[in-house]
Amino acid sequence: MQKDSTSLFDLMRVSDHQNIFICNDKEVGLKAIVAIHDTTLGPAIGGVRMLPYATEAEAIEDALRLSKAITYKASLAGLNLGGGSAIIIGNNRTEKSEVLMRRFGRFINGLNGNFIASIDVGTTQKDLEYIHAETNYVAGLPTSLNGSGDTTVFAAKGVYYGIKAAIKELYGDDNLAGRKIAVQGVGSVGEHLVSLLRAENARVYVSDMTEERKMKIAAKYKAEPITYSTSFELDADVYAPCALGGTVNPDTVPRMRCKIIAGSANNQLLEEEKTVQLLKENNILYTPDFLINAGALISCFSELEGYGADRTDHLIRYIYTATRHVIQKSKEENISTHQAAKELAEKRIQDMRKLK
Repeated sequence: MQKDSTSLFDLMRVSDHQNIFICNDKEVGLKAIVAIHDTTLGPAIGGVRMLPYATEAEAIEDALRLSKAITYKASLAGLNLGGGSAIIIGNNRTEKSEVLMRRFGRFINGLNGNFIASIDVGTTQKDLEYIHAETNYVAGLPTSLNGSGDTTVFAAKGVYYGIKAAIKELYGDDNLAGRKIAVQGVGSVGEHLVSLLRAENARVYVSDMTEERKMKIAAKYKAEPITYSTSFELDADVYAPCALGGTVNPDTVPRMRCKIIAGSANNQLLEEEKTVQLLKENNILYTPDFLINAGALISCFSELEGYGADRTDHLIRYIYTATRHVIQKSKEENISTHQAAKELAEKRIQDMRKLK
């Protein structure tokens, strides 16, 4: 992004963003950004991500990218929510405090319900409690506060159903027993996914940037530990990126030996157009991240609507059907699954605009 003021508007125009809000409070050290992509379906919701970005431009670009993905995610999941994202610039281990998060809560409250905050990288349910002390525009609260609880459980379930839908496409049934699945990144979501996969007797290979974490999860679930940086090269049925985005790119795809890519990481594709073409050339079935990692968003929606566990589970199970639908559209129209998912998401938004 250029340093001139017009470049921000250019970025927003390209991605059809509605708003960007900035908070700069020197007294508490808060530098925050909220991006709202589209509110056709409902108020924007998005995670609060706290990371020490190298530049403010990098933080803004991340907010724009994440919020657009949430718009698609909500649309494909059939939710009445729009896409948003919040960024707090700072080190979440050393610079986070109660006063910082509560000041951020006041910032969110000032947006008058146009944005609802939830958890993302660098924030926790305790942080949400601090935010909630200043605003009701929060979702993903602990069950003790009548929230939906740990959203990572629901996120993993969505990816699990996406994997089963892709396996069904390639093998004719969705039985995971004996299938080789490489899970890259075994944090909270990754661990829950490993648990679900091992419960079906899948052969699971795990990797993580933290060696100790990798070995702990491998031992706990009787999975096989592999090297993090080359986990995408494993000859497997499924490569499941559940850590950082961007691992599916022009450099990695030619080295991949998996048949399916299905994981929870956001923004998995780098150099999107080129990467999608390489996936096709290498005959790899890609299940778009914004399609199958909607479980956490669904649980937040259920919390906002007051739904119970049964309704939440039903909505998450729909990810299986939605994935099958995207794959079918991709085949019928000879387009990538990535393009098929985007078109389906955009069509629902366009249709709902007619109601308004």
